[in-house]
Amino acid sequence: MNHDVSLIFQIAGIGIVVAMIHTVLKQMGKEEYAQWVTLIGFIVVLYMVITLIDDLFQKIKGVFLFQG
Repeated sequence: MNHDVSLIFQIAGIGIVVAMIHTVLKQMGKEEYAQWVTLIGFIVVLYMVITLIDDLFQKIKGVFLFQG
């Protein structure tokens, strides 16, 4: 359970940092870089969530197919 809470805080932290960088870049007139930062942040968070979902599916598969 502790791992899940820390993952939520990591995702929230990445979101806050990406939002701040996006805002600063947009204020400077660098909209393209701001969009790239947002896209990269989204990809990082998506990778974290996909890894967690893969782990969940492996556990479910192990329970129902009796695999270790």
